[in-house]
Amino acid sequence: MSTALVLDHVGVCARDLGPMTAAYEALGFTLTPIARQSGKRTPDGPTEPFGTGNRCAFLRHGYIELLAILDPALFDNQLGTFLGRYHGLHICALGMMDEEGNLQRLRASGLDIPGIAWLERPVDDPDGPRARFARLPYPDAPEGRVQLIRHMTPELVWQDRWMDHANKAVALEELILVSDRAAESAQRLSQLSGLPVEPAAEGGYLLRLPGAPGAAGPRSPQLETRVRMLWPDALAAVLPGVAAPTLPFLAGMVIRTEDGNAAVGARLGDQLVPVPGGLMAPPAIAAGAAVVFAG
Repeated sequence: MSTALVLDHVGVCARDLGPMTAAYEALGFTLTPIARQSGKRTPDGPTEPFGTGNRCAFLRHGYIELLAILDPALFDNQLGTFLGRYHGLHICALGMMDEEGNLQRLRASGLDIPGIAWLERPVDDPDGPRARFARLPYPDAPEGRVQLIRHMTPELVWQDRWMDHANKAVALEELILVSDRAAESAQRLSQLSGLPVEPAAEGGYLLRLPGAPGAAGPRSPQLETRVRMLWPDALAAVLPGVAAPTLPFLAGMVIRTEDGNAAVGARLGDQLVPVPGGLMAPPAIAAGAAVVFAG
């Protein structure tokens, strides 16, 4: 299918990996080991080490990437530019099944995409198996790294040992974006995904991704996921107390828990803020991103 199917992952970014990962462990997430990234700067170029690396919280459906600059002397794949705007969410990755079909669709829609952007990283042993990814980034998107992605080796990263979280998180359900040009953001996300957008009740637009079995993890169920694109005056109703450092701004994510938020409520107590649909870990304790736990 030559459209996006699912919200595959979101990426929280910082210059230093340690404090960011400590914050997410404090929220109750189990994280993968540090993995240095490699890739190709051009579709036909050589694979080379990048200066970036990550740790991830893999869920039964989707995941959260924590990405930082590990070696400033190496190519950072635009991460330094993103961090010049703010520290927090900068990556919106929509899952696809067919990179060649989607590449042709995007080119036919008028986008100048040179080809598939390949990325890889070790799983847990630098000399062991490597996870590989096919990506189609939207060129020069002001929202951040907005892309389609297909996991070439999903069984290597969605492993049971990394999907048991103290906060009982099980699924990434939504990304919340705020923009003073929300209609333009919606047009870009619709063009990238190949799917229509609809008005959002709070003010702005909503992209619904239909899901498919196995689309966000080898054993993931079919689940609708969403990207919400809000006008600035709608942000307070959805994420109370969250201020946009600049626009456009990837403001927050919605994470489903399997126990009605009992574990995360007991763990974080009054650090959490009640919001429509759940409890929010505010950006101050979540490395610049609002994390809404939905029970």
